[in-house]
This record gives sequence, C-alpha cells and structure tokens, in this order.
Amino acid sequence: MVVIEPVPSTDIQSKPTKSTVTGADSGNGNKPNADVSSSGDGDKSTAAGYASDGYETASETEVVDDETVSDKPHAVESESISDEVAPVIKDQTYEDALNDEELKQKILTQMNEAKVEGNKLFGDGLYEEALLKYDYAIQLAPEMPSSSEIRSICHNNRATCFFKLGKYEDTVKECTKALELNPSYMKALIRRGEAHEKLENYDEAITDMKKILELDPSNHQSKRAIFRLEPLAIEKREKMKEEMIGKLKDMGNSILGRFGMSVDNFKAVKDPNTGSYSLSFQR
Repeated sequence: MVVIEPVPSTDIQSKPTKSTVTGADSGNGNKPNADVSSSGDGDKSTAAGYASDGYETASETEVVDDETVSDKPHAVESESISDEVAPVIKDQTYEDALNDEELKQKILTQMNEAKVEGNKLFGDGLYEEALLKYDYAIQLAPEMPSSSEIRSICHNNRATCFFKLGKYEDTVKECTKALELNPSYMKALIRRGEAHEKLENYDEAITDMKKILELDPSNHQSKRAIFRLEPLAIEKREKMKEEMIGKLKDMGNSILGRFGMSVDNFKAVKDPNTGSYSLSFQR
C-alpha cells in the first residue's frame, strides 16, 4: 500500500493593492424648466372668424427640484472619498440635468408640431382629424408643468372643433379643462360662454361674460352679450318656475283626487304686508 502525502503549498504573499470605492446616489439636481413658445403662424383659424391658437396670457410656475446627494461608501474613510467622489457626483448631476432638459425640449417640440398639424387640418375643415392631433399633443406630456401652455391651447382648439361640429357640451368640457390650466384664458371663456348660450344655459353664459369683463373691462363683446342674455335668462327662469308649479299641481291632484278634491279647491292669498301666502279651502 502506497501512501501519497500532500505536498505542502508554498505561501505566496501578494502585495496589497490600494483600491478606492466610489459609490454615490445620482441626483437630479436643479432642473431648469423648458420655455414654451407656441407658433403664431399655425394657430389662427380662418373658419367663421375664430382664432384657435392665440394665447395672450400664459402663467407657468417655475419648478426647481433641490436634492441633496449623500455619499456614504462602505469601508472607506470620508477623508479619502471627499476629493475623489465629489467631481464624479457633480459631473453626473450635470449630465442628468442636461439629459432631462433635452428630453423636455424634445417633448415640447413634438407637442408643438402636433398642434400645428392640427391647426392645418382645422383650416381645411377636417375637424375630426384635427381633434386627434390636438389630443395627441396633450397626451405627450399630460403632467409636465412646462407644457401647460400648449395643453391649454390644444384644449381650447379642441373646444373650437367641437363647436364647429355642433357638440356644445363637449365644447364646454374642453374649455373648462383649458381654464383649469389658465383661468385667465380669454378665448376659452368666450368659447365656453358661446357654447352655454347654444345650450340655453343663459345664467352660465352670463357668468363667463362677467368673468371676461373682470379681466378686460373694455370688452364690448361681453357687454353686448350680457345685455342680450339677461332677458333670456329671466324668461327661462320664469318658464322653469311655471313648469315646476305645474308638476306640483299634477302631483297634488293625484293625491287629493282620492278624496274627491283637487288643488283648485285651495286658493292662495298673499299678505301685502309680509309677502307670505296663506291657503284657503273652497268647495
């Protein structure tokens, strides 16, 4: 029997190498907002005198994201990492901010291009196709603050398309969305007021016209609209009152008829001093 003994291994001592661990959470840093510039030549509609792109007042809130980058690498002294990691963090933050800004600008450019295409389709009377283009522009950046101006314009342009198609309820909805993004959007207020008038919502139309006068006291169009709409609003309120009384009378007759009576057996007498009414029963 042969026994083979293992050969003892020779210890080779390797020289220690100096390594530095660099680990950092990438932060976005301060990200400047993209400036929105809507095209002036593509936003004017020639159909029925409606301008579908002008945006006189645009208010955007500047958003600045402040993030603090905390670097805590393992097994490395803070003194040795501060000088080596800081430039890396700074470069990464700048690169991220630059890439984010480029992405925003690209999205805004695509939105504006879609809006311009929609304006061309609107000018050709292709309202359904224009609606799709405006909606596409809105969906590109539904939550990006810097896109609020273009989104507001597109909502108003969609409202104009619906108005042309005779879909006045949809017109009101789109104008309301535009005004949520910019409460002082004059064209959206005018368009919604016109749609309310078509729907015979005269009180709502008057409210929009008065809002326009608050923004522009010299707006003669709104003054004329209010003067025209107020008698219609009064007439509608009286008509609704009569309809309501008629329904109550029918309901009363259906109940009193079981007892051989009707509401005609009751007479309302107004007290000239208090203005209140009292009921008297008559056979």
